[in-house]
Amino acid sequence: MRLEIHPTHPEPRKIARAVEVLRRGGVICYPTDTVYGLGCDIFQKKAIDRVYQIKRMKKDHPVAFVCPDLGDISRYAIVDNRNYRVMRRLLPGPYTFILPATREVPRILMLKRKTVGIRVPHHEVALQLVRELGNPIVSTSATYEGEQLNDPDDLAQRFKQVDILLDAGWGGLDPSTVLDLTGPEPVVVREGAGPVDGLI
Repeated sequence: MRLEIHPTHPEPRKIARAVEVLRRGGVICYPTDTVYGLGCDIFQKKAIDRVYQIKRMKKDHPVAFVCPDLGDISRYAIVDNRNYRVMRRLLPGPYTFILPATREVPRILMLKRKTVGIRVPHHEVALQLVRELGNPIVSTSATYEGEQLNDPDDLAQRFKQVDILLDAGWGGLDPSTVLDLTGPEPVVVREGAGPVDGLI
């Protein structure tokens, strides 16, 4: 199903419909402040497996969590004062932060290093989804064979297996900048849409 949705003032009934799909264990394609993502409820194991199958990812491929704000993050990640200050300055925004995971994180989503990637995108559709759902959603960029898709027509064609596509118009092509905050100093793992000048 494809639903056109307003990017800055998403219609509540359309958000509610997508959240209903997530709660039933469905997979959605939705816009963020960087690229379109594929996502599901972090507590739905079968849905997580489907995200990996749809995108043809290996089981050790990391995914991020989309959270509504910084207040929710400490439930899933261990955040010290220094890292909190870094994140508060940059979020919401086009960054993914790698942090030590807490026991709240479903085991299927933790890699051997026991870390988790956290996102708070600056996009009303993504934020309204997680607020309405009440917990984070798993997120991975909507790439097909290495190519980032940003045209909703292409997304609808390539990802027919998703239960709902929230079409907010053309998306971006640059994924989030990934910063690893697990060591003594922040490390840029991937340079993307978020500027890194002055961060390190």
